[in-house]
Amino acid sequence: MHWFEAEAPIRKKTAVAFGILVGLIALSALIALVRGDWVAAATNTVIAALAGGLSLRFRTAICDPYVNTVVRMEALAAGDLDSPIAYTDYQDCVGRMTRAMFTFRDTAKAQIESAAEQAAVVATLRSSLDSLTRGDFTADIHADFPPAYVELKNNFNAALTSLRGLIGSVMESTSAITTGSTEIAQASEDLARRTEANAASLEQTSAAVSQIEGRLKSTAGAAERTVTRADGAIQSIATGRVTTGEAVQAMTRVSDSAKGIDSVIEGLDKIAFQTRVLAMNAAVEAGRAGEAGRGFAVVADLVSALAMRAEEEAGRARDQLTATQSDIGAAVEMVQKVDVAFADISDDVGEVHVLLAEMASANEAQASAITEISGAIGAMDQATQQNAAMVEETSAAARSLTNEVGTLAAQASQFNVGQAGSAPRVPPAPRSVRVNARDSAATRHWDRPEAFVDADGWATL
Repeated sequence: MHWFEAEAPIRKKTAVAFGILVGLIALSALIALVRGDWVAAATNTVIAALAGGLSLRFRTAICDPYVNTVVRMEALAAGDLDSPIAYTDYQDCVGRMTRAMFTFRDTAKAQIESAAEQAAVVATLRSSLDSLTRGDFTADIHADFPPAYVELKNNFNAALTSLRGLIGSVMESTSAITTGSTEIAQASEDLARRTEANAASLEQTSAAVSQIEGRLKSTAGAAERTVTRADGAIQSIATGRVTTGEAVQAMTRVSDSAKGIDSVIEGLDKIAFQTRVLAMNAAVEAGRAGEAGRGFAVVADLVSALAMRAEEEAGRARDQLTATQSDIGAAVEMVQKVDVAFADISDDVGEVHVLLAEMASANEAQASAITEISGAIGAMDQATQQNAAMVEETSAAARSLTNEVGTLAAQASQFNVGQAGSAPRVPPAPRSVRVNARDSAATRHWDRPEAFVDADGWATL
């Protein structure tokens, strides 16, 4: 069955199909003949003959158009675009295939014509591109292109015109760039010298600031030591005031003790007076006794004399004690004056201590500020040295740029861009350059009327 469906030609398929049909009819006639049914046998025989004839006719009507169409299709695939295509008026599958073949043929012819036009266009482009590879930018396309490729021709010519303008602008700009790079190199060298001078000045300033910092630190240390000494003096004065207070208290106690001694002396004076009175009474009684009381009278006289001497000694002791009390009062007053003087000295030393502390704090703040200034100057010195190195690199880069621009000019001169000025010049993009209006050396090159310097010192060209 697979062979019949996929491998057998259409003529053989129809022959097999119609052969089976005629065979079945002939078999029916043979069966009728065997049964003796002559009418059925004759009828089936006639039918079989008619079926065979019709099969041959149907085979020709069905298979020939298909086979011929397949053969023409193969020839069309092989490139035969001139032979006629039959059966296009059929309305069956053969007609549909032949009309599709007719369309395929027209499309193939159009593709061949388009390929020929494309080959001509490619050849023209190849010629112009070969000229471009040799540096000739005047190889415009003047040949007529098919309508489909006119835009390509116009774009190519426009691109070539732009390239001519660009290369012409490059050739015109190389001279200006060379001049500008030379001036930049000179300005960079001048800036490098000024930067080196600034670096030397900053180094000297840094050394001077370092000396000032050392002196301020030394002064701050001396002030701190003075504050420490003042603290010690304040403590010593406080100790002295405590000592004077204790001395005043001790003298007060001595004065109180002297007052007690005065009371004792007064009591002794009274006792001596009473003793003298008793001695006088004893002498009176001894005189009354006569000769028997004479010895008692002598004793009474001695007791009286002793009492008088005791009174005298008590008076002398009272006078001495009074003088001592007066001296103690004077000493207490002097010690109190010393305490007041110590208090004044303590206040003055306290104020000196505050002033010295403020001086030490100010010296520390100044030393800290000088340290920050020294660090800032060091950073400025380092930045200046880095700037000097960068300026040297910029100068070297400017010199290298000059050399590269010379090389670019030499390479650009190899291109043929036609007559000078024939190509449109590409306007340069605006550029901004920082200038210093106070430096005539930096502004002497900006004499173009279209240059504008704004308030920040940026020149827009």
